Amino acid sequence: MAETSPFDDRRLTARATVALVLASTRYWTTVAPVVKAELGRWERRASAISDATVRTLALEKLRDEGFTAEAAAMLATFAPKAHRRSAVKAIVALEVMYDYLDGLGERPSSDPLGEGEGLFQAFTGVFDMHGSHDVDHHELAADGGYLDELAEAVRSSLAQLPTASAIVEVARASAERSAQAQTRMHAAPALGTAQLEEWATDRAQGTALEWRELLAGAASSVIALHALIAAAGEERTTSAEASALDAVYLSISALSTMLDSLIDRRDDASTGAGEFIAHYATPELLAGALVKVARQAAAQAHRLPDNAQHLMMLVGVVAYFTSDPRARSQLARPTVARLHAELWPMIVPALAVMRAWRLAKQSRQRVAQRARIGSRLGGRGRL
Repeated sequence: MAETSPFDDRRLTARATVALVLASTRYWTTVAPVVKAELGRWERRASAISDATVRTLALEKLRDEGFTAEAAAMLATFAPKAHRRSAVKAIVALEVMYDYLDGLGERPSSDPLGEGEGLFQAFTGVFDMHGSHDVDHHELAADGGYLDELAEAVRSSLAQLPTASAIVEVARASAERSAQAQTRMHAAPALGTAQLEEWATDRAQGTALEWRELLAGAASSVIALHALIAAAGEERTTSAEASALDAVYLSISALSTMLDSLIDRRDDASTGAGEFIAHYATPELLAGALVKVARQAAAQAHRLPDNAQHLMMLVGVVAYFTSDPRARSQLARPTVARLHAELWPMIVPALAVMRAWRLAKQSRQRVAQRARIGSRLGGRGRL
């Protein structure tokens, strides 16, 4: 007998579509303004870093990957309105912090595992609400306290959420999983990939993921952390629910990493960084793995309270990557088609939202570019 997909349930699909509309409305009215302010705040702070190399890295991460923080903040729409602002601030600071550490971890090192673990202590430490927050990373970062301020912003915002104590233990374990994955991936050019497979195989035990998917999910586990932060805004969240939520978003994170690698293959090949799809011998094997993980994530989400909104987020992640123009490449197109068929019909409104979002982003970029050109021309006119 064929397995029934949650997407075959018309009522659930309708509820998820309503959840998408509500989330989009909440995002543009209560979340986006806070995200914009927070990203501006961190860009100003990064501009004040005295070390030119680190300052450039921090600013490039904000300008090139700020859209990731904007997308991540969609999860804050799950938090009640009274606590949504705190959730947004924690999510944005955590994403900025994660992207910054990822950039620092890519630098050459004689001890990539040791230095990477040292850097990511600050990341895992934000979920230690009662321990020491002093992390000796300054010789590596030389950022004048930028990383410390990001960590404190996450910690202080999280502390304002009503059930933060229910999620921090799960969140810390999730953060450590993400930190290990990133550190080991950055160490692969020096230490080889065997250590990656060994670590991921061990961590995959007790999960529904194989080692390749576990590695991909762990690499993007920051998505799970954003979901846990949003859940901490709910008065009724328990530690058991936090564990179930982390499992769902680990699978969703695997989809995120694998799709990112699929559409960004040319760039990954040129930089030698994190080409996850290289772990699959053929495009067909990759497509099969993506569909399998999507089905698994959908089944896990279906068992959660508020399952419609989590299914909506699963489909939203797929729509985010597959709405990218690069998803129409000859390599990506067959896999994308299989995923869309699997998530039909819920993928349709999600794609419409993400395409509109990308158009809005392009419009903002054009306006900003014209403003910069106008400023330069105006400056010349005054000389």
